Amino acid sequence: MVKIKARSQMSESLLLAVFLTLAGGFQDAYSYNCRGEVFANAQTGNIVLLGQNLAQGSWQEALHYLLPLGAFISGVYVTEWVHHLFKEYQRLHWRQMVLCTEVILLAVVGLLPQSANMLANGLMSFACAMQVNSFRKFRGIPCATTMCIGNMRSATEMLCRYHITKDRELRRRCMHYYFVILVFALGAAVGALMSLWMGERAIWMAGGLLLGGFLIMFVREGER
Repeated sequence: MVKIKARSQMSESLLLAVFLTLAGGFQDAYSYNCRGEVFANAQTGNIVLLGQNLAQGSWQEALHYLLPLGAFISGVYVTEWVHHLFKEYQRLHWRQMVLCTEVILLAVVGLLPQSANMLANGLMSFACAMQVNSFRKFRGIPCATTMCIGNMRSATEMLCRYHITKDRELRRRCMHYYFVILVFALGAAVGALMSLWMGERAIWMAGGLLLGGFLIMFVREGER
């Protein structure tokens, strides 16, 4: 196998960001519409719903939100170990290992019936955590591909600072953030429609997007 060095890969390219963000929006819509109204990516919402159910004494319902939270924490922890163990490995970028793992997890999710929604949401939250912890910036700009609140804050901050300073770099960063948010919304829209049409197996489309991202990372910087 040809050795590919990390610096030659498109791990921070905008094209990769599009694939990952489409998948991120898709997964959130899928988990909400097809897996019991749980957010695979938006853990803030799960914390709120967990607290609400605990306050109401709905212990079984609370578990539906506790499991994704635990899976998310575990996903971040495991990703740090992957980075530590394989950051110098040259045959395959450690971030590609993360994407491979995500694709496998989403493939399994698509096979699970409605009776296994808790497991499905846990697997998706684990995959989401691996992604958000591994891909943190694109084109030199810190950015999330699985949630929007941080991107919205940064985009609006850049917009205001641009109006104050007229610095075109700030405008570029602002447009970058808003573009990523738009792509996330598009992924969510497609995810909602495909979930209604295809049911549980719709998540395989998100896995296909992640697989596309995996392949994109084989492209060298000079070949873009």
